[in-house]
Amino acid sequence: MNFTLKTSKYTKETLLQLQASTGITPNILIRYAVALSIKKGDVLPLSKDFSEGLVLNRNTVTGEFDYIFRAMITQAANKELTDEDYFPGYFNAHLERGIRDLAAEYKGAGNAEKFIRALLI
Repeated sequence: MNFTLKTSKYTKETLLQLQASTGITPNILIRYAVALSIKKGDVLPLSKDFSEGLVLNRNTVTGEFDYIFRAMITQAANKELTDEDYFPGYFNAHLERGIRDLAAEYKGAGNAEKFIRALLI
């Protein structure tokens, strides 16, 4: 089993910018990004191994909510996923799509307070 995930350079830079602007840690931002992507439905799993992004541990990223994320991603995929399919393939695909939506949410909100309110609604 693979318990590490490598993000793209874009995702790394966006996470660091959002963390600096909002004070929200990258693992929480990743959870929001993945949730935003899951709302859109299925993605194709990523098999690409990024070299200039962040290297993240599965437990750090999903924490105590790993089973919940796996269930939501499996539901979005509409098929049974092996553990190897789920992480990092599908999880990273949702992160790469969702981080763009999260960045757009922040840009649309204009400041950290409005951004956090928008995520809660």
